[in-house]
Amino acid sequence: MIDENEKICDFRILRELRKSHHLSIVELSEKSGVSASVISKLERNQTKAEVDTLYRLARVFRLSLGDLISLAEHKVAHLVNAEQYRSGDFQFHRVSYGNFRCMHGFAAAGTKLSKPDLHGDDLETCWGLKGKVQIALPKELCRLEAGMSLQFDALMPHTYEVLEDCEIIIIHLKKGNRF
Repeated sequence: MIDENEKICDFRILRELRKSHHLSIVELSEKSGVSASVISKLERNQTKAEVDTLYRLARVFRLSLGDLISLAEHKVAHLVNAEQYRSGDFQFHRVSYGNFRCMHGFAAAGTKLSKPDLHGDDLETCWGLKGKVQIALPKELCRLEAGMSLQFDALMPHTYEVLEDCEIIIIHLKKGNRF
């Protein structure tokens, strides 16, 4: 039996995947070439997984090995404190994680903001909570009102112009990653 504190991955996810694909342990064993007893032990976290075994199981679910491991990674909560900062005339509260940044901002009408140097290879989403904001992109001008959202490639030059006192949420998500 594996000590719960030593585990990096929780392969009980295999049971959920198997059931969502309407497979019995025997059927998964036949499709993957992995013995039913090994699958059963993995589903109960009673054995360590071999890379080849995981690869063969992942293929049945049309996942990459990396995707299966990512699903099984032992997730723990990651608590951060919001930091306050100003950018131009915008006031922000921000929380940051490895592949994700979320900014809650406020600005008065007439404020403009363009900081292309702040962006990596991210997708940027702006969600209007109050007021009106116009976002100028290279070939379009988008006007957001409360309840509207816009997503674009953050590497594109863009400018926020506040048309009416606003409250917005801006999210930067690294391309190709999950959160």
